[in-house]
Amino acid sequence: MGSPHYFRVLRIFARNSLVREMQFRGNFLITITSHALWFAAQLILFDLIYRNVDSINGWSRFEFFAFMATGMIINKLIESIFMPNCANFSELIRTGNLDFALLKPIDTQFLISFEKLDLARLADLVFATTLLGYSLSRLDAFAQISFVQVIMYLTMIFLGVAFFYSLMIALASTSIWFGRNQGLYDFWFYITIFARYPRSIYDRSSGFGLALQSVFSYVLPILLVVTVPARVLLDKALTPSWLTLVMVAASLLGLILSRAVFHRALMSYRSASS
Repeated sequence: MGSPHYFRVLRIFARNSLVREMQFRGNFLITITSHALWFAAQLILFDLIYRNVDSINGWSRFEFFAFMATGMIINKLIESIFMPNCANFSELIRTGNLDFALLKPIDTQFLISFEKLDLARLADLVFATTLLGYSLSRLDAFAQISFVQVIMYLTMIFLGVAFFYSLMIALASTSIWFGRNQGLYDFWFYITIFARYPRSIYDRSSGFGLALQSVFSYVLPILLVVTVPARVLLDKALTPSWLTLVMVAASLLGLILSRAVFHRALMSYRSASS
């Protein structure tokens, strides 16, 4: 099936998700309100911290807010597009509905990954982009940002989403072998919490900080997923500079390996009718 057909399927998925959300408008509004309160709580927390310090390991108040906004953009894209579908994968296996997904004339991984959208979480992108714009305006960075920086920033955002998606779909695939994998999703949240802070926050002067920075920069480079695009946009040097290439390679390799894991898992699947 060609690309235009896939875009049409995506539009159908988005329309169906909107219809589902509008059936429960009250829940939709409550969810957005709760997310807004959580967003405000995080801003207040770090605002209080920065009232006592000028910077944290080279990140000023509004540089950190720009970093926070970048992380929110990546996380909300993951949580609104891929999280509902990956979380539902084990349920498809348990009920036997994965059989119907396998029979459809469309790539199974595509169907599993995009069928449902959490539009309430997607609305959180408004909060994130507003915070990003406000932070850049306070840094007087708008006039200094070049077109190349914007393109690189968006590319790094895409690669960050791709890396986290690869990790999530690989974990979801293990449902075929383990049945339920709630513990693995907990593992995903515990690991990705490190990406909420810039890489330089983890002080290399201590052995534990050095170990965290090394493992999550080279083995599982989640510290680069948000730090790299934020530094690109803010024109802050990344040390060492070739870590950008590490992130690019990790994202592309992650997509390849996660697809291999997904297909290997499907080969082990025994249909509900067997």
